[in-house]
Amino acid sequence: MQPVNIKQALDAVTAYWSPKVVGRVNDQYIKVAKLKGELAWHKHDGEDELFQVIKGRLLIQFEGGREVKLGPGEFCVVPKGVMHNPVAKEECWIVLVETVTTKHTGNVETPLTKTIDQQLA
Repeated sequence: MQPVNIKQALDAVTAYWSPKVVGRVNDQYIKVAKLKGELAWHKHDGEDELFQVIKGRLLIQFEGGREVKLGPGEFCVVPKGVMHNPVAKEECWIVLVETVTTKHTGNVETPLTKTIDQQLA
Protein backbone atom coordinates (compact mmCIF):
# COMPACT_ATOMS: atom_id res chain seq x y z
CA MET A 1 0.00 0.00 0.00
CA GLN A 2 2.25 2.70 -1.35
CA PRO A 3 1.27 5.82 -3.29
CA VAL A 4 2.09 5.90 -6.99
CA ASN A 5 2.97 9.22 -8.59
CA ILE A 6 1.69 9.01 -12.17
CA LYS A 7 3.98 11.78 -13.44
CA GLN A 8 7.06 10.09 -11.94
CA ALA A 9 5.98 6.74 -13.37
CA LEU A 10 5.61 8.32 -16.81
CA ASP A 11 8.95 10.13 -16.49
CA ALA A 12 10.55 6.67 -16.15
CA VAL A 13 9.00 5.39 -19.42
CA THR A 14 11.63 5.65 -22.16
CA ALA A 15 10.04 3.95 -25.18
CA TYR A 16 6.86 4.75 -27.07
CA TRP A 17 4.08 2.13 -27.14
CA SER A 18 5.68 0.21 -24.26
CA PRO A 19 3.16 0.18 -21.37
CA LYS A 20 4.45 -0.34 -17.84
CA VAL A 21 2.31 -1.83 -15.09
CA VAL A 22 2.24 0.49 -12.06
CA GLY A 23 -0.58 -1.07 -10.08
CA ARG A 24 -3.29 -3.68 -9.87
CA VAL A 25 -6.89 -3.50 -8.69
CA ASN A 26 -8.47 -6.95 -8.50
CA ASP A 27 -8.15 -8.33 -12.04
CA GLN A 28 -7.22 -4.99 -13.63
CA TYR A 29 -3.76 -3.62 -14.30
CA ILE A 30 -3.10 0.11 -14.16
CA LYS A 31 -0.48 0.94 -16.77
CA VAL A 32 1.31 4.06 -17.95
CA ALA A 33 2.61 4.63 -21.46
CA LYS A 34 4.02 7.24 -23.78
CA LEU A 35 2.65 7.24 -27.31
CA LYS A 36 3.75 8.80 -30.57
CA GLY A 37 2.63 7.76 -34.05
CA GLU A 38 0.27 4.82 -34.61
CA LEU A 39 0.06 1.46 -32.84
CA ALA A 40 -2.02 -0.90 -35.02
CA TRP A 41 -5.62 -1.68 -35.82
CA HIS A 42 -6.67 -4.35 -33.32
CA LYS A 43 -9.36 -5.50 -30.93
CA HIS A 44 -9.62 -7.26 -27.60
CA ASP A 45 -12.26 -9.96 -27.91
CA GLY A 46 -12.86 -10.47 -24.19
CA GLU A 47 -11.86 -7.23 -22.46
CA ASP A 48 -12.75 -3.54 -22.35
CA GLU A 49 -9.87 -1.06 -22.30
CA LEU A 50 -9.68 2.42 -20.72
CA PHE A 51 -7.42 5.15 -22.14
CA GLN A 52 -6.93 8.29 -20.00
CA VAL A 53 -4.80 11.13 -21.32
CA ILE A 54 -2.45 12.80 -18.84
CA LYS A 55 -0.50 14.98 -21.27
CA GLY A 56 -0.87 15.66 -24.99
CA ARG A 57 -3.65 14.53 -27.31
CA LEU A 58 -4.82 11.09 -28.42
CA LEU A 59 -7.00 10.15 -31.34
CA ILE A 60 -8.68 6.74 -31.21
CA GLN A 61 -9.90 5.61 -34.61
CA PHE A 62 -12.72 3.09 -34.81
CA GLU A 63 -13.83 0.80 -37.59
CA GLY A 64 -16.38 2.53 -39.80
CA GLY A 65 -14.69 5.95 -39.65
CA ARG A 66 -15.72 7.05 -36.14
CA GLU A 67 -13.05 8.83 -34.08
CA VAL A 68 -12.69 10.00 -30.49
CA LYS A 69 -10.29 12.84 -29.66
CA LEU A 70 -8.97 13.00 -26.11
CA GLY A 71 -7.09 15.75 -24.31
CA PRO A 72 -5.57 15.96 -20.83
CA GLY A 73 -7.95 14.78 -18.13
CA GLU A 74 -10.23 12.92 -20.57
CA PHE A 75 -10.73 9.19 -20.93
CA CYS A 76 -12.49 6.77 -23.25
CA VAL A 77 -13.49 3.16 -22.71
CA VAL A 78 -13.10 0.96 -25.79
CA PRO A 79 -15.58 -1.92 -25.46
CA LYS A 80 -14.45 -5.49 -26.01
CA GLY A 81 -14.58 -6.66 -29.60
CA VAL A 82 -14.33 -3.15 -31.11
CA MET A 83 -11.62 -2.59 -33.73
CA HIS A 84 -9.58 0.48 -32.84
CA ASN A 85 -6.29 2.22 -33.58
CA PRO A 86 -4.72 4.72 -31.16
CA VAL A 87 -2.86 7.60 -32.86
CA ALA A 88 -0.75 10.35 -31.27
CA LYS A 89 0.65 12.94 -33.69
CA GLU A 90 2.84 14.35 -30.90
CA GLU A 91 4.04 12.71 -27.69
CA CYS A 92 1.11 11.73 -25.49
CA TRP A 93 1.17 10.37 -21.92
CA ILE A 94 -1.61 8.01 -20.90
CA VAL A 95 -2.91 5.76 -18.16
CA LEU A 96 -4.47 2.47 -19.26
CA VAL A 97 -6.77 0.26 -17.23
CA GLU A 98 -6.93 -3.25 -18.64
CA THR A 99 -7.89 -6.71 -17.45
CA VAL A 100 -4.78 -8.73 -16.59
CA THR A 101 -5.50 -11.04 -19.55
CA THR A 102 -5.50 -8.19 -22.10
CA LYS A 103 -2.89 -8.64 -24.84
CA HIS A 104 -1.06 -5.43 -25.77
CA THR A 105 -2.07 -5.43 -29.44
CA GLY A 106 -5.06 -7.71 -29.05
CA ASN A 107 -5.64 -10.00 -31.99
CA VAL A 108 -2.56 -8.91 -34.00
CA GLU A 109 1.22 -9.19 -33.59
CA THR A 110 3.35 -6.21 -34.60
CA PRO A 111 6.96 -5.17 -33.98
CA LEU A 112 5.54 -2.92 -31.21
CA THR A 113 3.73 -5.75 -29.38
CA LYS A 114 4.86 -6.15 -25.76
CA THR A 115 4.30 -9.24 -23.63
CA ILE A 116 2.89 -8.87 -20.14
CA ASP A 117 6.33 -9.82 -18.78
CA GLN A 118 7.83 -6.86 -20.66
CA GLN A 119 5.11 -4.61 -19.24
CA LEU A 120 5.79 -5.80 -15.70
CA ALA A 121 9.55 -5.17 -15.96
